Amino acid sequence: MLTKRIIPCLDIKDGRTVKGINFEQIRDAGDPIELGAFYASQGADELVFLDITATVEKRKTLSELVNKIAHKINIPFTVGGGIKTEEDVYTLLQNGADKISINTAAFNNPSIIQSFAKNFGSQCVVLAIDAKYEEDNQWYVYLNGGRVKTDTLVMDWAKHAVDLGAGEILLTSMNHDGTKQGFALDITAQLAETLPVPIIASGGGGNEQDFYDVFTKGKADAALAASIFHYKEVAIPDLKQYLHNKQIPIRL
Repeated sequence: MLTKRIIPCLDIKDGRTVKGINFEQIRDAGDPIELGAFYASQGADELVFLDITATVEKRKTLSELVNKIAHKINIPFTVGGGIKTEEDVYTLLQNGADKISINTAAFNNPSIIQSFAKNFGSQCVVLAIDAKYEEDNQWYVYLNGGRVKTDTLVMDWAKHAVDLGAGEILLTSMNHDGTKQGFALDITAQLAETLPVPIIASGGGGNEQDFYDVFTKGKADAALAASIFHYKEVAIPDLKQYLHNKQIPIRL
């Protein structure tokens, strides 16, 4: 059985790690290189670095920062934000990233999923989906850092993206983001049961029980969180020991 993964996420704005609630109320959380190195030493399985303003400001993700991070940590990491071309992907991988995460650009031009998977391998193409649960009891895809609603259902888009070659889905529930009230278990489980690729659950992790729930009820392959790690509310070694004690397959 594959071990479940714990993934701290570092949202980066102007070279600093930041964190918000429901994609708003952004505040500083520290230096991304120092934080990344700290999480690696604490036993994180992977890291995700998202340049949260890259898409909006039409700015390339900082390959220099990626290079510095790669020299400081020894675990796989994913980089996202403003990635649109094969050249963007090539640059980030050359600078040390293991995977890239695409979101808005992939939705607007799905063919890039195919070309990235073909040229770099499906295993390094992570499709990030910002999802919101609406009054009609459906989950919809949002773009541009949660600012733009689409009429596309999350399940439809996820299926299509996997057919095109996405090797992993990073699902963020906007309803749960930063609330620390638990992950979106239903939609996570639906994706995990329907799709042949790993599902990373994001948004809402507040305590150790939430992670247990997302691995059991939510059937997630990995769980991603930010503020609880950044502000030291939950320590990764303690979280992993808790999950191990509960018979969750985890790398200690």
